[in-house]
Amino acid sequence: MPQLDRDSPLPLYYQLKQALLSDIKHRGLQPGDRIPGDHELERRYEVSRTVVRQALSDMEAAGVIIRVNGKGTFIAHPKTVEGLAQSLTGLFEDAAARGAELVSEVRRLEVVEAESRQAELLQVDVGTPLIALERLRFLDGEPWALTITHLPFALAPGLLDEDMRRQSLYLLLESRYGVQLTRGRRSIEATTADADLARSLRVPRGSALLVIRNVSFGVNGHPVEEFIAYHRGDRSRLEVELDRRPGAVVHPLVHGFATP
Repeated sequence: MPQLDRDSPLPLYYQLKQALLSDIKHRGLQPGDRIPGDHELERRYEVSRTVVRQALSDMEAAGVIIRVNGKGTFIAHPKTVEGLAQSLTGLFEDAAARGAELVSEVRRLEVVEAESRQAELLQVDVGTPLIALERLRFLDGEPWALTITHLPFALAPGLLDEDMRRQSLYLLLESRYGVQLTRGRRSIEATTADADLARSLRVPRGSALLVIRNVSFGVNGHPVEEFIAYHRGDRSRLEVELDRRPGAVVHPLVHGFATP
């Protein structure tokens, strides 16, 4: 067990964090494995609780560990990085770009009538036939997100006969149905899992989720698709590229809106 150098200019919490990271790597610990808790680390390294908590907080913020009240501290599952905030990509494309395979369980693929919310977002009349596509998305065999998509039936009537388990909806719309997507509008917020979402995503009720709402537009500026996606907070991290060059166009990232 490496000891901390109290004569070093490096803070003790930083040294402790590096020692723990080295120990995790040396022991080959895997997601779900338990590591020593606060009191044990205090004794092992002869440091204060403040030092231990700072080291563990840094590791938790970096996604290395997860602390569960009343149970202990565990190696965290790696989070899937998503670029969904700044580019019009779907989950399938986003996962593929990172060398991962996304598999979907299609829970619903049917024609429904547009309700007031969908009619407003898609700029169609209430009662217009829409295709409703609900998919539970899996990465590494574990649920990652639940997405519910609506688009006008007239745009892609053959979609009802497609196998959507391993296909990108966006690529399919563009290549087979000639629906060219040009831009989108997305909002991202935090919520917690109710009983149904918790059961679908295999997380405890009340777990943190990311909610992504999206409307995509075609070449004529008309909406062609809208979705809402519930992402597991313990498996997702959003990254956004920022630009401060002179003349860069400013797009607000945070908007206030009422939750429907």
